[in-house]
Amino acid sequence: MGAGGITILPQLLDWLTLVEHELLLFAAFWFLVSAVDEFAVDCIWIWLWFHRRRGDQCLPKGIENRPLLGRAAVLVPTWHEDQVIADTIVHTLQVWPQQDLTLYVGCYCNDPMTVAAAIAGAGDDPRVRLVINDRAGPTTKADCLNRLYAALSEDEVRSGAPFSSVILHDAEDMVHPAALTVMDRALARIDFIQLPVRPEPQPASPWIAGHYTDEFTEAHTKAMVVRDALGTGIPAAGVGCGFARQTLARLAALRTEQGSSGPFAADCLTEDYELGMLIYRSGGTSHFLRLRDSNGDLVATRSYFPSELEFAVRQKARWMHGIALQGWDRLGWSRKPLDMWMTLRDRHGPMTAAVLGTAYLLIVIELILGIASLTGWQTTKPLSPMLSLLLSLSFAAFAWRSTLRFCFTAREYGLAEGLRAVLRIPVANVVAILAGQRALFAYVRTLRGELVRWDKTAHSAHPATASARLDPA
Repeated sequence: MGAGGITILPQLLDWLTLVEHELLLFAAFWFLVSAVDEFAVDCIWIWLWFHRRRGDQCLPKGIENRPLLGRAAVLVPTWHEDQVIADTIVHTLQVWPQQDLTLYVGCYCNDPMTVAAAIAGAGDDPRVRLVINDRAGPTTKADCLNRLYAALSEDEVRSGAPFSSVILHDAEDMVHPAALTVMDRALARIDFIQLPVRPEPQPASPWIAGHYTDEFTEAHTKAMVVRDALGTGIPAAGVGCGFARQTLARLAALRTEQGSSGPFAADCLTEDYELGMLIYRSGGTSHFLRLRDSNGDLVATRSYFPSELEFAVRQKARWMHGIALQGWDRLGWSRKPLDMWMTLRDRHGPMTAAVLGTAYLLIVIELILGIASLTGWQTTKPLSPMLSLLLSLSFAAFAWRSTLRFCFTAREYGLAEGLRAVLRIPVANVVAILAGQRALFAYVRTLRGELVRWDKTAHSAHPATASARLDPA
């Protein structure tokens, strides 16, 4: 290294030390804010657990075969789902034998392979209604749902027999046998119902696909239970969720006044989340149902989530874009303190991504300064008392979060998955950072006039077929 490089190197290291200090303050402060927020939810959940209000009530045996109280419509939008839609239809019709069920499957005129697969899955069962969107796909998921809703409404007029409940599912979902009966009875008195979502483990992708099991298990064991107990808005997940028919009709009328063609916002990436929140804000009743069947299995919607980094980032970016960024524009903020708190939790994704990105940048900076210290180019400076305290509290909070993540995942998926859950935390962080960046860029493009498109996840396997291979009986 030349004399000029030797002279400027100490200055660069001093500047890097200053950057390190400021970034440490930024990351430690926001980590602590997030930890306090999450710890408050933990405390409420622990209180509910001790008072036996955490859900997990057991259902009576045979409830899945009971007749429905009314007619149920299940809406399934599809686009390029020819590899899974037939399995979904076959399994749904098998485990939901009730004749008062109509399965509406939405396809596109320019997606003949999905149409053919849906026809094959339906066979001659009259409970399946195939609806072809006359617009070329992909439009948006909400647009496809609105087309299904229009077909449902037309069928009601022709038959003179209205539906009592409308249930949403995706093309890759594996439904629980008791879910239809449970939602049918609940929707007789409640406007909106959400059941848990249970990502299925994929041995070929224990890290990328596996991190979904950790996040959904904690969210649908703790966070959603707390929201329900506090009486705040329950966001719809888009699968395993049901709406009272009259509630959906009221929302459709409201959307029509706003220029839409159905209850689902066609220009929103997370129309399901928005719909759940609108029901709450319009005075409707919502409930998160966490139940177990007579065998102890969770009554939940099972599916395979993305197993590759690219698709996991795309999916989470879509959620972040729709909930955190579009949601701020479209829904604003509630004036109820508890609901404002939960809405803030829903929208912290971009900020979390920024803080996590800062933390990983700090690792690189620490590595550079550590090498400089070992080679004698830089003297390590002690941390200020305030920064030391913030870092100590952040580390304690991380240890607490890791322990809870292990406990929740191990309880649902077993000890081995619980241990992996802790090791998967860096994987989840990387996905969140990349998704935050992608969501921000996509949001900026929409502000410049780019149309929202259905940036959906491709699916190649269905949990029902895997279950059949594991358990031929």
